[in-house]
Amino acid sequence: MVNLPLNIDFSDKVVVITGAGGVICGTMAYAFAQAGAKVAALDLNGEAVQKLAEECKAEGLVCEGYKANVLDAEALKDVHEAVLRDLGSCDILVNGAGGNNPRATTDNEYQHEAKEGETSFFDLDPDGVDFVFKLNFQGTLLPTQAFAADMVKKQRGCILNISSMNAYIPLTKIPAYSGAKAAVSNFTQWLATHFAGSGIRCNAIAPGFLVTNQNRALLFREDGTPTARSEKILNGTPAHRFVESEELLGATFFLCDDRSASAITGVVLPVDAGFSAYSGV
Repeated sequence: MVNLPLNIDFSDKVVVITGAGGVICGTMAYAFAQAGAKVAALDLNGEAVQKLAEECKAEGLVCEGYKANVLDAEALKDVHEAVLRDLGSCDILVNGAGGNNPRATTDNEYQHEAKEGETSFFDLDPDGVDFVFKLNFQGTLLPTQAFAADMVKKQRGCILNISSMNAYIPLTKIPAYSGAKAAVSNFTQWLATHFAGSGIRCNAIAPGFLVTNQNRALLFREDGTPTARSEKILNGTPAHRFVESEELLGATFFLCDDRSASAITGVVLPVDAGFSAYSGV
């Protein structure tokens, strides 16, 4: 069971969450189910969301797992039909699918430090950069096209996008991911304006640094000690620690609750242990 931060009842809501096979959105899916929602957990890793659904059902919760490619519009239409059949029409959409790719990552922080054999800025794979932009931006746009139509019909609903601290301050080595998450923040504001007359709110959270399956090897050595990059992150975070996935739930529940956040739309809320507030001095 998840330690829920807010006593909000989502029992009349169908919540669709992409990227639910990962740590962050998997935690969100479980929490929404625990708060009474009927959860549709979507991920390219079908086994991961099926396991999540089984764990929820073992606790008497309502959750169905669906294998879904957020870059395949036609496949998303099929998943939408399945969710309608199994759970009902979407009330809340959490766009959590995203990520980086080694082909869009440099080996060095500064060009003057580049060594022969390393991937420099000039060696970045255009296809890799394109993939990262598609995964994060189109991976937010296409599920919204697939599920927000349900909300338009009801003239109510909520969309929550997952942005990043990279959208505010780009990190070294990952230019494509930083730019793509900045696009997600901008798109959040665009959607909030576009759907304002349809009763749909759209916001985002910008998580700070979490330890996930994707970045664990970058943050910790095999013996469990922090890497140099990890130490830089912690030294730039006033709380001097990483954010836990459950610490995103308070902001998530608040922004997705029509009573608590009824007049809040178009915002990107940092949940970062102070990272965005610290100048380094």
